[in-house]
Amino acid sequence: MSHIDTWDPKPDAPVEHRSPFKPISSNVPGIQVTELLKKTARHMDKLSVIRCMTQPVPGVANSHPMGAQYIYSGETPGGAVEMPDMSSVIAMLMGSDADHLPSNIMVPGTNEASFMTRVGFIPPSYKVFKTGGNLADPKWSVPNLGLEGIDERRFKNRRDLLSSLDVGLTGAAKSKDAGAMRSFMEQAADMLTNPNTRKAFNLETEPAKTRERYGMGHRGQSYLMGRKLIQSGVRFVTVDCREPINTWRDGKRVKFGGGSNMNWDHHDDIYSESHTNIKGGGAGAGRYGIHTWPMMGSLDQALSALIDDLHQRGLLEETLLCIVTEFGRTPKINERKGRDHWTHAFSFAFAGAGVPGGQVVGSTDKDGGYITSSQAYTIDDYAATIYEKLGIDREKPVHTPDGRPIYFAKNGTPIPELF
Repeated sequence: MSHIDTWDPKPDAPVEHRSPFKPISSNVPGIQVTELLKKTARHMDKLSVIRCMTQPVPGVANSHPMGAQYIYSGETPGGAVEMPDMSSVIAMLMGSDADHLPSNIMVPGTNEASFMTRVGFIPPSYKVFKTGGNLADPKWSVPNLGLEGIDERRFKNRRDLLSSLDVGLTGAAKSKDAGAMRSFMEQAADMLTNPNTRKAFNLETEPAKTRERYGMGHRGQSYLMGRKLIQSGVRFVTVDCREPINTWRDGKRVKFGGGSNMNWDHHDDIYSESHTNIKGGGAGAGRYGIHTWPMMGSLDQALSALIDDLHQRGLLEETLLCIVTEFGRTPKINERKGRDHWTHAFSFAFAGAGVPGGQVVGSTDKDGGYITSSQAYTIDDYAATIYEKLGIDREKPVHTPDGRPIYFAKNGTPIPELF
């Protein structure tokens, strides 16, 4: 996502490279964002914006897959040991407050970045659970979340029989992997039989006004699902969605012609009023302009609703909300009227879990290209912050199956301004 068009406005940049979206005041005096965050700006008193993020690892800048893996794991990809996602590590070390639900869930987990999730060297039972589908579809549901063609009594009998046959798992064959597999099976059984599981994934249990507040499109309903899962006791929720080409808006089916992948990779025609398919274009084709409803329009609505909803329910006090991106975008407009990848400076935003609200940390130059403050933070620091907020001791290693000690976020330091 372009930080220059959102969290870090640059009204004094050269005209030919300046964002057309004006800075606006937030509800905190002295803090401005661009008009694309008009609704979110009303909640700046709950947010800390970090304008001095940087990603200095060579080779990752031009790879969305590696960038996504870096964000998910908090570790530089490509090392000798494949590192697991932070969500999987946290699921293993902390579990969940809801035995009938996975402890780490991705909504929806269907786009190209989501295929870079990794469980690494830890047991496969801690792999992220992906809901799938288009949450704006009135018929949406999580697949296979119920007993198909069998009643609950018969399922219980089969489960009891399996327990009798699997005595080896609790006897001489007891092992870490076997124990994890048993736990995984028991959780799967709970998911299939507990009515609270289906309730957690049922958007129709939410009042119509709440759903409309988030926005009835895929992004809005995905953000709402994130809140529902946190409220249900899920430890770690990742929302990473693309507004589909064929979707719902305000209860009506709409199609965004010319679109093919509504991600933020705006190499071409970033300020288009519709699709970004231009003559001579390439990598950025198929998006919609950053200010259109499938992009910042739906995000601003959904994010502002999520922050306020978590706050109103008292969930923000104990929930760390992170709004992140694998890198920023160039301060200069390219020959295709787009912005390319940029790792030297970009923005993250945080709220909740003791994060001081109403502050901006760090600064960039008048073009938004380079960090000018003494602070500069990396994705490793972001990961260290998450572990620190959860009270996880990063000095205590987790061992690979062959006994190798692994320290998580070992190259990171918690961002002090978020504590």
